[in-house]
Amino acid sequence: MTRKNMWVTGVATSVMIAMLILFAGSTTVKASGQPSAANAAVKIDNFVFGPQTITVPVGATVTWTNKDDIPHTSVSTDGVFKSKVLDTDEQFSYTFTKAGTYPYYCTIHPKMTGNVVVQ
Repeated sequence: MTRKNMWVTGVATSVMIAMLILFAGSTTVKASGQPSAANAAVKIDNFVFGPQTITVPVGATVTWTNKDDIPHTSVSTDGVFKSKVLDTDEQFSYTFTKAGTYPYYCTIHPKMTGNVVVQ
């Protein structure tokens, strides 16, 4: 191997190592340049939203799944989102695009309440 080839190989190896170090701790990024948001789940069971309060980042999608034997809904008190009546094992999802606190309840059983906190 010539001196020039050894130098090129050394530089290429250094660049590859630097790139591995640089990207090793990076988060997944969407094409828009924003970190990808996590998805979150709320389980409806025994007349309770669980967890009752969930905190998610802006852009996250929350999915409510009815695991109860009777129908329920998930409806924002501010009119931001509204599910249909969910039978057992049916789901409803909503993507939160703005920070804030979003209280919600079941229209069939109004004492069932929950909150989504978007940061």
